[in-house]
Amino acid sequence: MRKLTIASIAVAAMAGLAACGESPEDAAAEQQADALEAQADAAPTEAQEQALNAEADRIEQQAGNADGGLTTENTPNTSPSIPSSEGGMAPAN
Repeated sequence: MRKLTIASIAVAAMAGLAACGESPEDAAAEQQADALEAQADAAPTEAQEQALNAEADRIEQQAGNADGGLTTENTPNTSPSIPSSEGGMAPAN
């Protein structure tokens, strides 16, 4: 339930950013990535969740590179399922 709430907040935030002049290509990539992230939240295994999130990140990165890297190029990976040594978040103490 918590993941769905967070995903809903993220979608609402992205909708707000979309009003800031996002190109149709960026919007389509974001919708595709959001759908994959929703599937990841419902994935039955951690491996499937990571694979779906990685694909969503790839799509977002590709869209970011298409506009000069201004959207996702320097965004750190904040996935709690990826270890900090691989670019994910460090565990909370």
